[in-house]
Amino acid sequence: MSDLKEGEDFYFERGLMVLTAKYLLKRGYCCRNACRNCPYGFTKKKKEADEKGAGQV
Repeated sequence: MSDLKEGEDFYFERGLMVLTAKYLLKRGYCCRNACRNCPYGFTKKKKEADEKGAGQV
C-alpha cells in the first residue's frame, strides 16, 4: 500500500493511529485483530470467542 492519507486512511485517537474502514477495505483482507472500524464484521467479541475456543479440543 502506498502513502497513507490522514483523515482518509487513518486518524489519531488519544495518541493512537486508527485505520478507517475505507483503508481496511482497500487493503483487501481481515487481519482478525478486531480493528475499531473493521468492515469485515470481525469484532472484539468474536476475537474473544475465538481465543477461548482455541484452547479446547
